[in-house]
Amino acid sequence: MKRSIDEINGRIARGEARVVRADEMTRLVREEGVAAAARAVDVVTTGTFGPMCSSGVMMNFGQSDPPIRMSRVRLNGVEAHAGLAVVDAFLGATQASEEKGIQYGGAHVISDLVKGLSVHLEAESAGTDCYPRRGVSTHIRLRDLNHAALVNPRNAYQRYAAAVNSGSRTLHTYMGTLLADSRNITWSGAGELSPLANDPEYRFIGPGTRIFLAGGAGLITGAGTQHDPDSAMATLGVTGDLFGMSPEFLRAAVLRGYGCSLYVGVGVPIPIIDEEAARAAGVDNASLETEVLDFFQPGHPVSARVSYRELHTGSVDINGRSVPCAPMSSPLLSRRVADTLARWIRRGDFKLTLPAEPLPDHGRPRNLISLEIPAAVSPELRQELHDTESCVHCGQCLVLCPAGVFSRRTDDGVESRVELCDHCGQCLEFCPAGALHPNPGSRR
Repeated sequence: MKRSIDEINGRIARGEARVVRADEMTRLVREEGVAAAARAVDVVTTGTFGPMCSSGVMMNFGQSDPPIRMSRVRLNGVEAHAGLAVVDAFLGATQASEEKGIQYGGAHVISDLVKGLSVHLEAESAGTDCYPRRGVSTHIRLRDLNHAALVNPRNAYQRYAAAVNSGSRTLHTYMGTLLADSRNITWSGAGELSPLANDPEYRFIGPGTRIFLAGGAGLITGAGTQHDPDSAMATLGVTGDLFGMSPEFLRAAVLRGYGCSLYVGVGVPIPIIDEEAARAAGVDNASLETEVLDFFQPGHPVSARVSYRELHTGSVDINGRSVPCAPMSSPLLSRRVADTLARWIRRGDFKLTLPAEPLPDHGRPRNLISLEIPAAVSPELRQELHDTESCVHCGQCLVLCPAGVFSRRTDDGVESRVELCDHCGQCLEFCPAGALHPNPGSRR
């Protein structure tokens, strides 16, 4: 069985496309076989939603009167890189506020813009003959910008290593809060929903591929930084128009003691042009493995190898001991990404494209020389409102809450029993979305 991209796009245009989510394709291949699945499905939609630090926005503010050559730019007190054209700037998601530190950073500015909120723009200049103005202070919204593009150099890892901490003190890392004595494991990645896991030969994923990006349409620009196909840890560079994005799929995150990040939803359609495409899209969590790295030990040695199916059970065996685990990414919102993309395709609103060229299929990133860096001092505990709308349903609270307040619904969402909360305040440290807000002062 073979069909072309043009044939599939024709079916999309007529509203006849047969579209399934990647985990549904997994079941179809298992129950009906590869050949039957290939005949039955035109497009498989994938999705991932997790903190993607290597994210940012390129923007153009428009010129003032008299004109200015912006040499330093701050947005709500967060510095953006202005070493570009006169009124262009790039705002990185992990850039921290000069006053608020990591509690508010570039990710929050980006999120505020997408929500339609006003942002304070401050710009400085030394002044030149053709750009005499030396400063600007005003408020802008996304609609006021000439250009705003999400430009992410590294997103959507094919898979990601899990983390554990065998040391005697809690660690605060980009993998979230790691309790001492290997008392929890955190992990990331969408497993069988992951775009690159469903196209491991990079037949359909590459520069020029149209994608779902943060609630809008985007493009793959090429291999992401630290692209590591030799280790099945390929990455993607992506870009898209910020004006079309949604706060549902683009959210700020704070990782205590580490920094701020940006939750980004990425979905890639996989055209089922032949049985090989169907076979690849039938991948399941049981066959996808990753390493559990010990973040306490220098070099982060491997403590265990586990499958994504094991990770999804909520506990992993490490040296004969069952260790609770929870994702930094969100299975629920990953599926929502794939479902939204599927709806676009069924409605005829999203056509498929093939890559302009293939991604590199071999190679590993090089390391920088080792540097001695002093340990950072952890900031004070922060307090946030408990906001179920902000919750990304990652499940960190299921493992880290000592009172057992939180549980997983059958749809993978997280729910809470407030009456069990003893207001110890520990969740203020580990919720990356800032969705939990007990009152430590009223602890029972």
